[in-house]
Amino acid sequence: MQYWIPKALAVSVLVSLSGCSVFTNSAHSERNYRTHEPVKAPASLSQPAQDPVYKMEVGQYDNNPDATNYRPPAQVLTVAKGSWVEETDKIARVYFDKSDGIADLDTFIWDTIKSVLANNEAATTKEDKLLGVIETDWYAIIKTEESWLWGSDKNADLEKFRFTIEEKSHQRTASLRVELIDFKGDNALTDLLKQQLEVRALNQVVSEFDYRYRQLEVEMRKRQGVISLEMGFDNKGNAALVTEQSYDAVFDRFSGFLERLSFTIVEINQETGLITADYSAPETSVWDSIWGDEVAQLPIDEGQYQILVSKTKEGGTSLTWMDDKGETLEPGTMNGLQQALEAALIKRGIKI
Repeated sequence: MQYWIPKALAVSVLVSLSGCSVFTNSAHSERNYRTHEPVKAPASLSQPAQDPVYKMEVGQYDNNPDATNYRPPAQVLTVAKGSWVEETDKIARVYFDKSDGIADLDTFIWDTIKSVLANNEAATTKEDKLLGVIETDWYAIIKTEESWLWGSDKNADLEKFRFTIEEKSHQRTASLRVELIDFKGDNALTDLLKQQLEVRALNQVVSEFDYRYRQLEVEMRKRQGVISLEMGFDNKGNAALVTEQSYDAVFDRFSGFLERLSFTIVEINQETGLITADYSAPETSVWDSIWGDEVAQLPIDEGQYQILVSKTKEGGTSLTWMDDKGETLEPGTMNGLQQALEAALIKRGIKI
């Protein structure tokens, strides 16, 4: 009685295997398009007058199963600090203003281009730093998307580019232009594709410029306003941390620095320059190391400390560390403390 079950299963398997041959793609079916015919007047009436200036042709359905890729011209992305473009520019060009920390603008751009080419594994056929010109050998700026299973049967187009740096006489502004000088591949090189390739090559340099300058800013923040703490002696001959910066610059901000290192300020005596603070070792977790929020562990016991900020005879400032009883810390402890404090200053780029 159940003889139909195997046949039904067989039919379902065939339908599954046939896939697209059963369920057709009707996206380009003519019934999905509608055209508006001109108004047709009854036989007893005259046809309405129509101005030929505004006459529109009746749309015709053209069944083209291949998707047409319409793309607008590419846009130069001014994501880097100090970068800008001229609105009327019809070429792939960007301008850079010299930002803080950049010693030589054209050299910074030159090194950025070299870094981009290295990332693309692209060789150069010409390098003239005096003229600011770099010409590349063949490389694919647009990589083919490969499937891990089937691979790709489409070859990537190859290009050669010329990068030209032009610096203004005042050396505060420089422009970078990219030109496609040769092309080979399966795609036809149209004016639009040429523009897109040139802008793509230019945007890679702009993005790399932004990345390299952000790194430079981090280094500048680390160096900026950081006290160079060295082992030395205060005016009374006690072991102390010594810096060349002035007393006022250190005293006004040193308490804020201590609070970032798990100290709790108890008292600040402006007249004597004495800072009293309680130290508690910071609690750390794996998340602190992941997010970079680790607080420096100092080589001292938990408890209360007194830090005497004094002017030195040389015009600098000394930091004499004492325990809660007013006893100066041992030179060995001071040496370890000096290394930990200076490492914290550099790592955080803290200004004090």
